[in-house]
Amino acid sequence: MAEIERESMEYDVVIVGAGPAGLSAAIRLKQKDADLNVVVLEKGSEVGAHILSGAVLDPAGLDELIPDWKAKGAPLNTPVKSDKFYLLGEAGQLPIPTFPMPPLMNNHGNYIVSMGNVCRWMAEQAEELGVEIFPGMSCSELVYGDNGEVKGVVAGVFGLEADGSIGENTEPGMELLGKYVFLSEGVRGSLSKEVIAKYELDKDAEPQKFGIGIKEIWEIDPAKHDEGAVFHSLGWPLGKNAAGGSFVYHAENNQIFIGLVTALNYKNPHVYPYMEFQRFKHHPKIAKLLEGGKRVAYGARAIAQGGWQSMPKACFPGGAILGCSVGLVNVPRIKGNHNAMFSGIAAADAAYAAIKDGRASDELTEYNTELREGPVGKDLFKVRNVKPFQSNNGVLGALGLGGFDMWTNTLGFSLFGTKKHGKSDAEATGEAADYAPIDYPKPDGKISFDRLTNVAFSFTNHEESQPAHLKLADPSIPVDVNLPKFAGPSARYCPAGVYEFVGEGDDTTFQINFQNCVHCKTCDIKDPSQNITWTVPQGGDGPNYPNM
Repeated sequence: MAEIERESMEYDVVIVGAGPAGLSAAIRLKQKDADLNVVVLEKGSEVGAHILSGAVLDPAGLDELIPDWKAKGAPLNTPVKSDKFYLLGEAGQLPIPTFPMPPLMNNHGNYIVSMGNVCRWMAEQAEELGVEIFPGMSCSELVYGDNGEVKGVVAGVFGLEADGSIGENTEPGMELLGKYVFLSEGVRGSLSKEVIAKYELDKDAEPQKFGIGIKEIWEIDPAKHDEGAVFHSLGWPLGKNAAGGSFVYHAENNQIFIGLVTALNYKNPHVYPYMEFQRFKHHPKIAKLLEGGKRVAYGARAIAQGGWQSMPKACFPGGAILGCSVGLVNVPRIKGNHNAMFSGIAAADAAYAAIKDGRASDELTEYNTELREGPVGKDLFKVRNVKPFQSNNGVLGALGLGGFDMWTNTLGFSLFGTKKHGKSDAEATGEAADYAPIDYPKPDGKISFDRLTNVAFSFTNHEESQPAHLKLADPSIPVDVNLPKFAGPSARYCPAGVYEFVGEGDDTTFQINFQNCVHCKTCDIKDPSQNITWTVPQGGDGPNYPNM
């Protein structure tokens, strides 16, 4: 693509991604100086189309950004009214009392929301301030300056041939250049991954850890609906196979948000996160809730769970990384949207001050410092050991040791210091011969569903004539290495049925159904050979989540 001549546009700040972090940064910049030229580029067909989160929102970030959000009609309509935790067995449940938990675990004052709808509302606020927002614009390349700094991005490339070459109908896209470039692409963003590697931003950090969150929206019998109720569980069905837990949130309009998060550091390559979620719905407590209802949406995305230890340096020459691209989820609270907003605010403040001082294309070290020493760092530091305890000591470790450590950190100290994560999630994958296959029940088509049927409810779509956005470093590895050694885990860890092994014996081939992709990035994270790289397809492609 280097030989293509492109037009360019210049801005003060270019923001990649219209999630809570990117939109918060855009709003804050215009609040600081209405004359700043700010553009937000979103790969989804509309703002919110690629947003998927639980979500119970802590409004702290929104309070800081738009204090009068309630008067301005922010879609935070369902305050949490009850909060219950359970340890599940296959046929029953044991309540986990909330009173021994540290105050930070309290959901009082939080809201059950659709983050897609929150982002749509935030985009309206940004546009009213003069922010330019362009949906359907994938940012496929970074533009570098003469000194190796990031100067901008290439956006809006359409119509490449299937082999990646330029055809008659190829639109070359544009270079959008800025004094600073903010990457707020969400988890494992392709441009963020590039700058982290190029500038070695993670050289002093622990490996980032991830989970795969799989979610459905259901409309249920009004008699069973309890608006504002929050349910979390640990234990079954994952058990000893993987760490993780479930959620059920009773939202408005007789809808519930239901899902399962599976930590991606599981060892047994036979684990099938999608089928674990389908099995979860057959727990007696959950099945009773769903009977008589209907599923209306489905989706999945990876979640950065490494926390404090895994945060890379968040600034680089010419820009900054925001939100989940850094990894700002508070794992025990299962919340990261408030921290994403705080990160956007902090990055905007740093960029505004730099531009006011006549600076451009340098490192916003002030942002990196604020991220670690401000509200985000304080939030994550207190809970930094919960994920390592969960990984190494299971459910009881997370509840017992993790809970104890959170209490002591609340008081200002830790007996454990800062625990390490160790291996990456890809490296944690064991060989198939060392683990027993898992027999998953067949979906019944009423409460549980086969994967491809469910993918239709993500409303995902990709132009089939374009190059596959899922790239293999070595096309032989899936069949020659991953299949015999790891039992072909890509056929299971993908929640959209993108990867298939077709044929038998010497005739086996590896098939990539990229049209199904819901942009969760799990393959980029969990592939044991690290052979798959997720990149952006052309703009507007991917899921079209209604209100996830």
